[in-house]
Amino acid sequence: QGHLVESGGGSVQAGGSLRLSCVASGNPYSGNCVGWFRQTPGKEREGVAAIYKASNTTYYTDSVKGRFTVSQDNAKNAVYLQMNSLKPDDTAMYYCAAARSCVAAWPRPPLFNYWGQGTQVTVSS
Repeated sequence: QGHLVESGGGSVQAGGSLRLSCVASGNPYSGNCVGWFRQTPGKEREGVAAIYKASNTTYYTDSVKGRFTVSQDNAKNAVYLQMNSLKPDDTAMYYCAAARSCVAAWPRPPLFNYWGQGTQVTVSS
C-alpha cells in the first residue's frame, strides 16, 4: 500500500539500541492506532507495540516491556519505536501499520488497514 514508511533499522550488538520511525506517506489515511509488528521468515507476524494517537495510550507485548517505548510526534506525522537492550531474539523485519482503533485491532495484523514496507533489525550476540 505504501501509506506508511519505516526507517531506522540496522545491525547492532546485543545490548544496543535503535530507534525506528514510521512516517505517513502518500494519501491521507484514517487510522489513529499505529502498531509495530515484527516477523521472521516462516514465523507469524507478532505485535510488538502500539499507540492510539488521540489519547497517547500505548500497548506492548510482554517480551519488550521495559525495553521498548512507542511514542509519537504529531508535528512530524511520525510514530517512533525506541528499542533498548536489544537481544538476538529481537531480530526481525519490523513493520508499522495503522488501524482505526487499538482496542478493536491490537494485536491482530489482519485488522490493521495500512502497512509500511518494513525495516530490518538484526541483533548479533
